[in-house]
Amino acid sequence: MNFYIGPMSKNVIDTIIDFSNENNINMTLIPSRRQIEYDGGYVNNWTTEQFVSYVRSKSSNILLQRDHGGPGQGIIDDDGYESLKYDCKYFDVIHIDPWKKYQNFEDGLKWTINMIKYCYNLNKNIFYEIATEEGLRKFEVYELEQLILKLKENLEEDIYKQIKYIVIQCGTKLNEKNNIGTFDENKLKDMIILANKYNLIAKEHNGDWVSNEIIYQKKLYGLKDINIAPEFGEIESRIILEHIENNENEFNIFFKICLESNKWIKWVSSDFDPYNNKKKLILICGHYVLSHPDIINIKNKILNINKKIKIAMYNKLNELYSI
Repeated sequence: MNFYIGPMSKNVIDTIIDFSNENNINMTLIPSRRQIEYDGGYVNNWTTEQFVSYVRSKSSNILLQRDHGGPGQGIIDDDGYESLKYDCKYFDVIHIDPWKKYQNFEDGLKWTINMIKYCYNLNKNIFYEIATEEGLRKFEVYELEQLILKLKENLEEDIYKQIKYIVIQCGTKLNEKNNIGTFDENKLKDMIILANKYNLIAKEHNGDWVSNEIIYQKKLYGLKDINIAPEFGEIESRIILEHIENNENEFNIFFKICLESNKWIKWVSSDFDPYNNKKKLILICGHYVLSHPDIINIKNKILNINKKIKIAMYNKLNELYSI
């Protein structure tokens, strides 16, 4: 299996670099626009250029892919083109994803075509990922095939052949640090058959909090590529929490910063009560606020905290790659 990891924090990035170097394997980091952006993101306050420069200086085994590149995917509601301009300069792969903002098939198709053309004109070596995850816009198999055929029809051959990945859907959905989706084996099989038919790599998003048994089952059906992101962020938040949950002052500081960030809202159900679920709220969105000065101050008081976090993440990677 190939696992594509969201760089939820600098500790995640450093662990991926160490793991790939020590095991001499290629891995891919998949920052979203909120995490890493041309004018800065919540991960270490890094710009796209700073992030790429850091990773490239540490490893030649890491590919870099923009995850969910497109309109409305950043902090502000924009058309996404300014972000893509920098992505084309620094990334190896770009996920073209207008589907959050444009749910209608024809609209999403038009934006996908135009954005791929824009990127190709800036950098002919960029590869692309198309379609999106189920939580943003559900695709049926026939629609996915129509997307492929329309792109083939409307893009020049040299541009179309740069499409490498297609997001497939088989029932995964994240909520309250759980994968609440129902695994649809038949849909997975059909989507993998479709991807193979058009020589595309089938890639599943939201591979977080899935049992090793289910991942192995998906592998047997032919799935080889899976994105994982929030689960690694939760590892870091959990370890910090273990060290401060008995310190009322520091616990409340962490909770208040998480609460006021509003980053948890998209991950919970409408009846979620943050005040009666303080620990869960921190575990859900703690990684969003790790660059906050007060959180940095708390971490600096905990002996070897970053080492402990990296060991836990490394162990998770060993577990995944042993499947």
